[in-house]
Amino acid sequence: MTISVGDSLPAGELMKLGTAGPEPVALDTLTKGRKIALFGLPGAFTATCSAAHLPSFIRNADAILAKGVNEIICMSVNDPWVMDAWDRETGAAEAGITMLTDPVGTLTVAMGLDFSAPPVGFVNRTRRFAAIVEDGTVTWFQEEQERGVCNFTAGETLLEAL
Repeated sequence: MTISVGDSLPAGELMKLGTAGPEPVALDTLTKGRKIALFGLPGAFTATCSAAHLPSFIRNADAILAKGVNEIICMSVNDPWVMDAWDRETGAAEAGITMLTDPVGTLTVAMGLDFSAPPVGFVNRTRRFAAIVEDGTVTWFQEEQERGVCNFTAGETLLEAL
């Protein structure tokens, strides 16, 4: 079942690339007592993710943070090296976005937001979504209904919801 408004995020870890290599990041540590904007996408360096979804949050990061959001987090089922390379190419961290991975899709599956397309190498990838999470509870949630577009889940849409 897909996570929805009123649900608590499942316990789990995401990952980032630190100075000594991959580092786990507990989801409850990110959300406890905080308001976060969380968005997920199918993959770093993929067409819509690179051309529309991530750029929409980069454009709106300052305005989102100004509305009382403590952190903007982008998650994808990729390895931490790929997500780090994508971050460096796009300037996401410089814009105020934390780039985290769900390397094998464990958290994505627990949230009910997974899909697979084996012919293109996608297994347990994250469906395109955006959420506002306050103290671990989802207070706003949108999921894209069509592939290859970013309307309901764009940074502008989340900003309007704040």
